[in-house]
Parts: sequence; structure tokens; C-alpha cells
Amino acid sequence: MTKDRVILGEGCIYSADSSETGLNNNVLVCGSSGCGKTMSVSEPRLLETRESSVIATVTKRRIVNKYKELFLQRGYDVQDLDFVNPERGNIGYDPLRFVRNCQDITFLAESIVKANPRKDNSTADPYWDEAAVSLLSAEIAYVLMPDEDATFADVLEMHDGMDFKERNSRIETSYDSRFERLEKEDPGSFAVSCWKSFHLLPIKTASCVFGTLNTTIDTIFAPQLREMMAMKNKVDFEKLASRKTILFITSSPVNPALNCFINMFYGHVFKQLFEFAENRPDGTLPLPVHVLCDDFATGGRILNFAEYISIFREKKISVTPLVQSESQLESMYGPSDTTTIINNCDSYLYMGGMDLMTARNISQRLNAPLDEVLYMPLGQEVLFRRGQRPVVTGRYNVREHDTYRRITETYEKEVRGGTEEQRVRPR
Repeated sequence: MTKDRVILGEGCIYSADSSETGLNNNVLVCGSSGCGKTMSVSEPRLLETRESSVIATVTKRRIVNKYKELFLQRGYDVQDLDFVNPERGNIGYDPLRFVRNCQDITFLAESIVKANPRKDNSTADPYWDEAAVSLLSAEIAYVLMPDEDATFADVLEMHDGMDFKERNSRIETSYDSRFERLEKEDPGSFAVSCWKSFHLLPIKTASCVFGTLNTTIDTIFAPQLREMMAMKNKVDFEKLASRKTILFITSSPVNPALNCFINMFYGHVFKQLFEFAENRPDGTLPLPVHVLCDDFATGGRILNFAEYISIFREKKISVTPLVQSESQLESMYGPSDTTTIINNCDSYLYMGGMDLMTARNISQRLNAPLDEVLYMPLGQEVLFRRGQRPVVTGRYNVREHDTYRRITETYEKEVRGGTEEQRVRPR
């Protein structure tokens, strides 16, 4: 049996079995746009994956089209989750599917409210977010009570239908009668409790909270995402961790709102995988799951990511965050969480860039002058592995990989054939 391998540069090929290496499989890849992170790291990881499940974010559909047949040949279940054009994919995602209790409701609401990328540099009082979480939690809980098969599109529809006005210095909403009736039927209802937290706010405060939540929902939930939630086949993380599966996630390089939604999705990925592992007798997943996070720091924060990455290894979970600089990572996660993320990646691949903060940190780790790092030749990279001396090497040339050459040749023939067919097709 051929084991999974990790390729991180010329002459830098390692086992992906952490029991052999003694290291976790978290790899932080840092390099400016266009430095080759996809071709030198992401694609080699796909080429060398044969036994574990993988979740891979891509911005180019050619990656999906090129690699799906390879994984089918390797006995994988190939899932295509396309957030840009859901109809191109074969599977959907509904965050409401993973809600089983009140804690899950709060987690979902919080991950949505805090995923808004406009909050990244905000100095606003966290009270507004907390109140918005209460309102969204009330709506989620209410929708779920009569219909366990409801989708998050139903929650969005309920929110869209809400309006309120001032009456005797208090809020009066279009849903008051519903929650009053629910309170009589079930006074201890979680939906009622969350609703009261919002409903007792002064009118001006409530208006700000409602506006905050509206902005977040409008930013994140584009019409195509609402359609995707209604798709029949949905992502199942337990199945993904139980049989060989590759889940392609298509993002957009020019739509930050989609990246924000995808990072919210990743919050669910890590939470569900961790809980699935926790509920198993040995506390680990049936199969290792590796997550390739392209453009990791361009969307919103992944809720609780710094905490999750600290315990990934014991659950057989690993992640490769691809970022442009440490500064970019810090702007999203803050100094403390950024340090935690870096410290929990036993492999750190630096592929060059113009960010001074990153270059200074690399020069200190490498014990080399700053200018040698800042003006590092194109194609050169520095690899740090815990317990080993740093390695200065060149980018891995994926074009020399036998499997890459074979599937690329096949893919290009198909593309040329399809183009030729389109040329002669009668109109």
C-alpha cells in the first residue's frame, strides 16, 4: 500500500503519517500572490493523497476537472461543492443540518455574525454582536421547532419577513404574536429566551442590532447560496471521515463575501469532525482528514480556529492554511491567535514576499540578514520543520511528477476536444 506523502520543495518529501514523523501534519504556507502556492504545494498534496480524506478549496475549476478522475480511480467518493455556481457541483451545504441542540444554535449564529469581513478592523462594542447572535438564535430555534427538515433558507426567509416599530418606547415586531403564543405553550423555550434578549432592548439599540444582522446576512448569503441549501444531496462530515472522500470547494478569487461564507463553513467542518471523533471509542476519526485552505486569511475568521488547531493531531485532523503574509494572518486573527496558529504548524513553508513583518520573523528563525530574506530569489523557499534545521531550497516542480504529467495530458486533450467539438457543433 502506497502511503500519503507531503511534498514541500525540492528534496523535501515526507511521510504524512504523524506516528512515523512524530510531527503533526499542519503546514503553514506563506508567500505573496503568484509565488506558486497552488502548483508547488496544493497540487502535489492532491497527487500524493491515496488513503486519507481531503477537503480542498480551489479558485480555479480546472483543478476540480483535472483531478476528479484521478480520485475516482483511487476509489474515492468525489464531492463537488461549488459556492460560485452551485449547479455545477454535485452536493450542497446547509448549516442548519448540523444543529442538534441549543449550543449548536448559538455556535451557528455566532459563526455567522462574527464572519462578517467588515468587522475585521471594527472597534465597536462586542455587545452589538452578542445581541445580534441572540436575535439570529431565536429565529433559528423558532424555525426548527415545527420542522426538523427546515433549511437555513427558511431562517433567512423568516428574517427577511421581520419588521418592527416603536410603541410606547418599546419594540413591536411582526413576530410578537408568534413568540407570545410559543411562550404560553413552552415558557422555557430556547427560542423565547433568545427572543426576549432582543425584544427587551430600547428601540434605538434594537434598530442598530437589527441593522447589524441585516448587513451581515446581505453580505454573506447571496441568492445562489440560498439555492444551494435546497439541494437534495448535502455534505455529510461523518461519511467524509469514514470512507475515502475528496471534497472540492470552489471559491471566487474576486468575491470576498464568498470567502467569508466558506470560512463560516470551515468553522462547521472543524466542529463537526472534532465532535465526531470525540464520540468514538478511541477519540479519533476513522480516517485522517486533511484540509487545504487556499486564501485562508482573505475571508472572515474561522470561529475557534486557534483552539481547534491545538488539538487537531490527536483527532487525526490536519490543515494547510495558505496565506500571503503573517501580517495578513494577524489582521484577521490578532497577534495572540496568530502566534497560536503558527506554533501549532510543525511545518512552515516561506515562499517569499515583500511583507516586512514576515521577512523579519523569517530572518530571525533562519538566523540570516533581513535583506537576504526580503530579496530572496524567485523560486527559492525556506522550510522550517520542528526539531530540524531550516532548509533553503527551491520550489517543487510539479511538472516533473509522473502522475501530474499524465493527468495534465489527458485533461488538455479533453479540453482541446471539447473546444473542437464546440467549433463544429451546428447552431
